[in-house]
Amino acid sequence: MTANPRRRGHAIGLTGRRSECGVLDRLVDDVHAGESRVLVVRGEAGVGKTVLLDYLAGRAGGFRVARASGVQSEMELAFAGLHQLCAPMMDHLDRLPVPQNDALRTAFGISAGAPPDRFLVGLAVLSLLSELAGERPLICVIDNEQWLDHASGKALGFVARRLGADPVGLVFAARVPGEELAGLPELVVGGLGESDARALLDSALAGPLDARVRDLLVAEAQGNPLALLELPRGLTPTELAGGFGLLGAVPLPGRIEDSCRRQLEAVPAQTRRLLLLAAADPSGDRSLVWRAAGRLGIPVQAAAPAVEAGLVEFGAWVRFRHPLVRLAAYRSASFSERQRVHGALAEVTDPAADPDRRAWHRAQAAPGPDEEIAAELERSARRAQARGGLAAAAAFLERSVALTVDPARHAERILAAAQSNSQAGAFGKAHELLVTAEAGPLDEFASARVDLLRADRVRLGPRQRRLPVAPQGGQAA
Repeated sequence: MTANPRRRGHAIGLTGRRSECGVLDRLVDDVHAGESRVLVVRGEAGVGKTVLLDYLAGRAGGFRVARASGVQSEMELAFAGLHQLCAPMMDHLDRLPVPQNDALRTAFGISAGAPPDRFLVGLAVLSLLSELAGERPLICVIDNEQWLDHASGKALGFVARRLGADPVGLVFAARVPGEELAGLPELVVGGLGESDARALLDSALAGPLDARVRDLLVAEAQGNPLALLELPRGLTPTELAGGFGLLGAVPLPGRIEDSCRRQLEAVPAQTRRLLLLAAADPSGDRSLVWRAAGRLGIPVQAAAPAVEAGLVEFGAWVRFRHPLVRLAAYRSASFSERQRVHGALAEVTDPAADPDRRAWHRAQAAPGPDEEIAAELERSARRAQARGGLAAAAAFLERSVALTVDPARHAERILAAAQSNSQAGAFGKAHELLVTAEAGPLDEFASARVDLLRADRVRLGPRQRRLPVAPQGGQAA
């Protein structure tokens, strides 16, 4: 693909982003010319990072484009984000050196084995991208990097610093990039200028608007494109005529979420339940969502109002218009409603193929302490730790603690969670758990373990803040 004048600096539907699009155009040109490029697109929620990534993918004609997106509720699942990116590439896995092949298969749970070496996992991904780029230029797009699970973030940060002469573009988008991306080239995306903001707002309005109200909306949005598009949605002309001054006390993401919530309130109850169900399992697996919907008695017709309102797409995958729509769909439901949908999702999740996700849904659905689920979470923690997912193991163990009744098991699991958090570098959380443990009854062995963990934190803390210490027999992630 060569540079062409239709592309250069022109982004239909990207009001006021000529400069940003130019940066992405040059990245595509460089990769097409055989060079590797890394870029971190940085900006606040709703500023248009995802739209810019879509623009990039659309400009990569003739390239292979691989995409992944961090999801808040998957931050506990080790290598979930990396698997999302690499799943379509797995037919090339056998081309990798055996140690790298084995490490990636173990990390993804395809085969059993010793805990994968973090270096080998990163090297395997690097080799995999190189293999694909040998066939045609490759663009990898990772959205919502701030929500990647810890293990995936580390692996992709490793890869980003070691791309060689292969035609590979690796582009991240994040509100605040993690330390794994520190020092990499950045494209900072700010708010739109006033004239562009007015033009975008006008495109979202169904009719004429009082000039003073328009000025207020533009000022409230602070150039944030999503705010400009979302704030007028779902409001009557009367509501648009005034009242927006009351929104000034709400942070911008909250205002956008309020707009999303108003749109949710406008669709039927069964449609809201379906959206809650889809939001509770962010895998995007359409078949899973519909199986769970069947358990809850939600008809297929319930999707139509949400699709017509532009809230979600039910294509090959279930995709919300924006992460804040997903967040609003989940937060606007009551605790008992969330429990019911998590219960339905647990029932239809294959315990053999995806035991960890099933355990997590069961835990979210539990009405109270439950030893069976607590033990299942403990097993999930062991599997996560075996894959090098220390942060994931800590999350499973913390939830296991909340579901445990027996005082002795409760103390054991608190200490195990504290140890996992410490190994993952979460020293504040580890300290909180140790304080909780000390407040309860401890036998002599448990007390000694608390002392040992405190001593390890003092001895290893400063070093672990830079590089988490691996559990016995494995590598940190």
